Amino acid sequence: MKNEKEQSGVMTSPETGNKRPLILIANDDGYEAKGIKALIEMVRDMGDIIVCAPDGARSGQSRAFSTNVLTLKHVRSEPGLVIYRCSGTPVDCIKMAYSELCPRRPDLVLGGINHGSNASTNAQYSGTVGIAIEAAMKGMPAIAFSLCDFNPDADFAPMTETVRRITSEVLSEGLPRYVCLNVNYPLTGRVRGLRYCRMARGHWRKEVEKRQHPGSGADYYWMTGFYQCDEPEAEDTDDWALAHDYIAVTPLTVDLTDYTYLAKTKGE
Repeated sequence: MKNEKEQSGVMTSPETGNKRPLILIANDDGYEAKGIKALIEMVRDMGDIIVCAPDGARSGQSRAFSTNVLTLKHVRSEPGLVIYRCSGTPVDCIKMAYSELCPRRPDLVLGGINHGSNASTNAQYSGTVGIAIEAAMKGMPAIAFSLCDFNPDADFAPMTETVRRITSEVLSEGLPRYVCLNVNYPLTGRVRGLRYCRMARGHWRKEVEKRQHPGSGADYYWMTGFYQCDEPEAEDTDDWALAHDYIAVTPLTVDLTDYTYLAKTKGE
């Protein structure tokens, strides 16, 4: 592994001999997805990049990790870039890269670019957001990027300025410990700006559909349904921002404690 990493240029900048920022990238759509390829190119000049991504689609994996045998395969190396594919979940990819691939602690971890929205409390299911939270749990600054377009051939180019701007800011200023950013880009021809906002509250409806096999006639079940925002008029939420053509940036923390309720139990 060491020789591979050195040859790829992830150790030092060939121009200065100094360490450049080390950026670790993963996703939940698979290492061959268009979104992760776009993300790599958007930040290619901003640091040395290690990519460790699933060998296939792992959407909806959230923060799941594997308890069985995993494989890690080298895909290719170029100056300043090395790419691996992993047989596990998005979180497995971060654990694997952090333990086996990174020559030092990454300066930044990026997830995405996801094909589809990861806004609102629905983000709890997201493997892309799971990447950022796993990194934050390890004390590393992290950003999850998503485009509100589920098309496998989606156009990610409009996100370039936003990705580079936020990535640059976090590289230079960092984030509070155990905090990561969830960035969702609207599917629109006219972005009105960027808003920092909270998660909208919502839930899924009609999640299970009973079907009948056309051959055997046996019953089976299909996970389906649709997401419903419970507060569509709340202007401080990510759902509202996206519905009104704004880029939504939501700071997330790994601490799930409800401090308001906790204070009530203590009579404060």
